[in-house]
Formats: sequence, C-alpha cells, structure tokens
Amino acid sequence: MLELLSLLQSRRDWPGAVLANRLGVTSRTVRRDVDRLRELGYCIDATRGPDGGYRMSAGSELPPLLFDDEQAVAIAVALGQAPASGVDLDDAAARALATVRQVMPSPLRHRVDGIAFAQKAASDTVDPAVLETVSRAAREERTIRFDYGDDADPPPRHVEPHAVVAKGGRWYLIAWDLERSDWRIFRLDRLRPRSGGVPFARRRLPAPDAVTFLDARMKGSESEDRWPCVGEIVLPLPSREVAPWIGDGSLEDLENGNTRVTIGAWSWTGVLSIAARFDVPFTIIGPEPLRRAAATVGARLLAAGDSRR
Repeated sequence: MLELLSLLQSRRDWPGAVLANRLGVTSRTVRRDVDRLRELGYCIDATRGPDGGYRMSAGSELPPLLFDDEQAVAIAVALGQAPASGVDLDDAAARALATVRQVMPSPLRHRVDGIAFAQKAASDTVDPAVLETVSRAAREERTIRFDYGDDADPPPRHVEPHAVVAKGGRWYLIAWDLERSDWRIFRLDRLRPRSGGVPFARRRLPAPDAVTFLDARMKGSESEDRWPCVGEIVLPLPSREVAPWIGDGSLEDLENGNTRVTIGAWSWTGVLSIAARFDVPFTIIGPEPLRRAAATVGARLLAAGDSRR
C-alpha cells in the first residue's frame, strides 16, 4: 500500500493494470489498497476509460509514509515517550501513533505493539504553540516580546532569540536580552509570547554552540561546559557501585577494589557532599582548596554535633 501511494504521487495518472503490474499484485488488491488510503484521508480519484485507473487529487499534501522497519520502530518509540518530552503533545502523539500503526504490515505492527516502557511525564509542559512561535522567531531572526514568570502582570521582556534547546524534559530559550544587554536563558513553560518584532543581526554566543552554552551556565561557567570546582578523591568501593551516583564525573579503577573519582560542583563543599553521600571513609587527592574546604566543613559538623552547645 505504501508503494502504491509513492507511485500515485510520482505522476498524474496511473492505469489500474499498470499499477497492478508494477506492484506485482492483482487489480483487486490495488482497489483494496486505494480504499484503505482513502480511509486514511488521501484524496484519490478513479479515472474512466479503456485504461481506467487512479489519480491523486490536487491538494493531497499528506506525506507518503515510506519507512523501513527500523524507522517505523524509531517513530513508535519517539511518539510513545512524548509525555516525557516536556511538550503538551500527549493526545496528538497517541493519535499519530495510531495512524502510523494502521499502515504497518502485521509483523511490524506486532513489533511496535511489543514495545512498552514506563516513564515519568514532565511536570512542566510547554504549549506547542509557544514552542512554534519562539522557534520561528529564532529561525527568522526576529525579536520577540513575551511575559515571563508567574506574576499576574510581569514586565514584558524584549529579546533577540538565538536558539531553543531541550534538556532533561524542559525547553529553554537562549536569547540576548535587549533591556539588560546580556545573554539570558528562559524556560519555555514560563513564557507567554506577546508579539514578534523586527529583524536583527545574529550575535555570536560566548560558547561553541547553544547546547554548550546552556550546560556551561547551568554549571556556573560563562562559556565552558565545566564545573568551577573539580576535585579528585579515592573511595574504597568498586567502580560499579560508584558509577550510578556521580553524574558527569569520571572513574578510574585502582588496586584492592578502590576507585579514583573526579567530580565537579558549584563549590568545594559541593564536591565534598558528593563524596560524603557514599557513607564510607575517603581520601582527598586534591586540589588544595578541596582539602581546606574539608577542614572547614569538618569543624562545622563537629560543632553541629556537639550536644553541649
């Protein structure tokens, strides 16, 4: 049926016998598949005459849906995890998956139906219309005004949108704030567009790309995707027990089942808190600011635990 649809979109008219011959099926099968395409919303007219056949009507803009098996599985997985994407498309994704499923051959349909997984829906979803408006403004390089935050009447923001980035189930706008003359990051679920504006010349980000810029700002850096404080410790644990809990840190297996861990955080105290969560004695390799922070934090903990105070 998908091959039939592709042929119908490739030229104006097709005699029924020619279609059947090209597809290696009977004329009856062609008629049946044409009926199925019509049920899916494709406008296909029957042509009269000695070579009666079929014609795709003008204005039929639906895509041909020519996917191989792996592409179809990828689409099913992507649509299935829409609730975790952070965009309010749950119903549309479910209907799209049902539409794609209808045109799948039986073996492939069973493969897709067998894919089931639990997921946590995003808590703060983005209106698809907001995502479209902001993305278009960034693509067309036009300024945009919007309300931002939870206040009833927040002052409007006026920015030059640079890029939209998805990360961890949330969507962010990276933009040059015209009032503040600086780069800012806005969450799309808290953004309400007012209007578009005038064209602007795209500025250069202080980072190689938008994703790196977002990661850098989330780590307290201006342009590099790195933590401001990075330390090394040795834990008396095998790496398999350490790996799930250190985020973007790195591991090195040592002798006697120990693990060298390189971890970063906003502060040296933050690095120590990551080490302390394992609830085992550990050794600080460096740097010196981490050792000084350990002495300070140790004194604070002793003071906090002193029942005589």
